[in-house]
Amino acid sequence: MTDGADRLPVDRPASASRPHRLVLGALAVLVALTGWLGWRDLEVRRAEDLRAAMVQAGRDGVLALTSIDYERVDEDVQRILDSSTGLFRDDFALRAESFKAAARKAQSKSVGTVSEAGVETVDGDQGRVLVTLVVMTSNRGAPEQQPKVWRTRVSIDKEDGAYKVAAVEFI
Repeated sequence: MTDGADRLPVDRPASASRPHRLVLGALAVLVALTGWLGWRDLEVRRAEDLRAAMVQAGRDGVLALTSIDYERVDEDVQRILDSSTGLFRDDFALRAESFKAAARKAQSKSVGTVSEAGVETVDGDQGRVLVTLVVMTSNRGAPEQQPKVWRTRVSIDKEDGAYKVAAVEFI
């Protein structure tokens, strides 16, 4: 019996290792493609989430602006301030007391209902949202008036991790 030391090594032909290399190469390409597609899917989902958050902020912002009840005007004004930012918020805060007084004096009630909303533009943490809504208003001495359709362009900015109304333009 021999211990195998006297055996000569067998050379493998180069063609025998080629299928092995092809399988490894194909596997590497498949892993890279899967990773790239996964990354693209993640980017698309993030973009969709960003757009949805901006649309929601635009909807909430115009609803806050158009749903005012003189009996709860302090809370309504605070809701507007909480959902806004920048110069828009600063300007509204300066006028808040006269706004409240006018709503109470007129015994004004209005309710906004969003019909449609969609993103117009997105640039980083800023965007513009188009919102169409119907507003029903009543005042002392003037019961329910005809509904009014409003179209708005709402600028959205991110502040403290939340998207808020930075400007409202009636179009």
